[in-house]
This record gives sequence, structure tokens and C-alpha cells, in this order.
Amino acid sequence: MMTSNSYSSLCDDFYLDMYINTELDLPTERDTILSFFERIQRQFPSMGRFYRRENNEYYLEEDRNPGQYRWVSLEIDRVGSGVVNPSDFEMAYCLDRLVLELVPYMLGVNHLDIDSLDVTFAMDFDYAGSHDEVIAEALLAQSAFNCLLDLPSARPIGFSPALVMALSDDDRTQGRISIESKTSVFEPKKKGRFTDDAISLSFTVRQYPATDEKFEALKSFEHQCRLAEELMAEKIVPNFVQPLTEIIAQKRLT
Repeated sequence: MMTSNSYSSLCDDFYLDMYINTELDLPTERDTILSFFERIQRQFPSMGRFYRRENNEYYLEEDRNPGQYRWVSLEIDRVGSGVVNPSDFEMAYCLDRLVLELVPYMLGVNHLDIDSLDVTFAMDFDYAGSHDEVIAEALLAQSAFNCLLDLPSARPIGFSPALVMALSDDDRTQGRISIESKTSVFEPKKKGRFTDDAISLSFTVRQYPATDEKFEALKSFEHQCRLAEELMAEKIVPNFVQPLTEIIAQKRLT
């Protein structure tokens, strides 16, 4: 079984995130918001950076400078939590569990209000060149789309593939894999000016509540984590991550 350190060795940054997506808008009262984040800080005292974005999204984070940090967000209709470059899975999961335990009585999010629950494994790959070309060479070579690149002067300038798949018979458990290029079609190739952003890969296991039973968020979270870990190790890393890292390594040598 792969560990968090195994993933970190394959990419430049590794993220383990959870989102609770709600049907109704979340509370906006000052006392409610501050009490929620204060309770989290009590458990994780190093999370001392609190701020609000212009769209009234609220964040509590650790210091980002060391390259590893926890964060919790409160948005209009979702609550998020996660760890950037966690030392192990449990470092992220214990924060997620705390958020799941707090939202029912501190934010009024009960089982009826949960639209879906997401567990996401994400990875960034730094590359100062055409992201589209890397993704196409790594993932498109054996597909029918590759024949289009045989055309004169053809080269990929917009390629960010994504796939959503059902992981259960009732379609309520779903997986989503996406690879995002940050290269703009307007970036001039001849001058070698490319974005400093990274190629991003994310894999999400989403669970929708069933209509005939009470949704147990913590129980679902544990199941989704196990499923995400299994699919990352058996499917995503060998078939998506490793081809990307191999092509990036080859291009850096040329």
C-alpha cells in the first residue's frame, strides 16, 4: 500500500482534501463563524492564520512557508479541510474527522443538508514548458485522438482531460479523474515563455446520500478514504502519474 510519502516522492506538491457540499447556504453570523474556527484552533493551535476573501469565503490555516500546512474553509455552500504535503494520511484524516464532527452542531449541517461528500487526492507537477504537450504525450499516445497530431504543424494547445465514473451500482458513489494544463493557447512557444504554474492531477471519490436511509458522514468518509487510497495505488499512479513524470523527466533532459 502506498503512503503519503510515496505520493510526495512522485510530485512537487501533494494535497489531501475533503469537502462537505450542502444544499442550503451555510451560516454567515460573525459569532458562529468565529466559534467554529476557534474550536478547530483549540484542537490544532498552530492554525492561526484566519482571513476572509472578497466573496465571503473564510479560511483558517497554518503558516504556509514550511511547505506543509493544514487548512479549513467555510464557503457559501460547502465546508472544506485538508493538508498540503501531509507526512502521513492520518495527519489529514484527523482534521477532516474533526470538521465532520463539528458541522452538525456548530453550523447546523445535518444529514438532510448534505448534497455530497468529497475526498480528493491531488498532485502538482512543476514543468516550465507546454503542459498540453506533456499531457498529450503521456496520456494520448495510444488513443484514437493521437492521429490528429499527425497532421502538418499539429500540436496540442488545449488538453485537460477529465472523466467521471460510477463506482457503485446505484451511481451514488462516483470517481472523477482530471488532469489540468495551465498553459495558455496565447503563450508564444518560439520565445519559450510559459506559465510558472504546475500541471495538476486530481482524483475525487464523491458520495451522494441515499434517499431511503440517513446519511452517516463519518462512516462514508472512512469508506471513501479507503476506496480513494486503493484506486490511487492500483489505477491512478501507474496509469496517469508515472507516465506524466516520465515524460516530464524526458523533456527536461532535452
